[in-house]
Amino acid sequence: AEAGVRLELILPAEHDLPEAVALAVYRIVQEALTNVIKHAAPTRAKVQVSLTGDDVVIDVTDAGRAGDAQLLPGRLGRRAQARAGGLGIIGMRERATIFGGEFEAGPLPGGGFRVAARLPLGTPAPADDPART
Repeated sequence: AEAGVRLELILPAEHDLPEAVALAVYRIVQEALTNVIKHAAPTRAKVQVSLTGDDVVIDVTDAGRAGDAQLLPGRLGRRAQARAGGLGIIGMRERATIFGGEFEAGPLPGGGFRVAARLPLGTPAPADDPART
């Protein structure tokens, strides 16, 4: 809130995630929110973490800054271009894929940005897991 982001947080009822998966979820959400603050504040953001079958699903969206919806179709603004190829996006993607999960990030049609990841709960993390750092 101090950074100018109104946040809605939706988390599952208490659930014991494997430690490495829980840390990867934390880091993905942390980086996604860091990007919201860097590139969109002041704005609204929503973080939803849910359990679906044998997966944990992360969905972080922001409303974007005023004017983001004014982008020409097929063109990314500076904010979206920076976020689409930054090191934070790469790190989040690596955290998801190391667990055999999926990751996507990109601008939303009406403005704003979305980060989404799915991590299987049954996949053990390798010893050199970047989620541990």
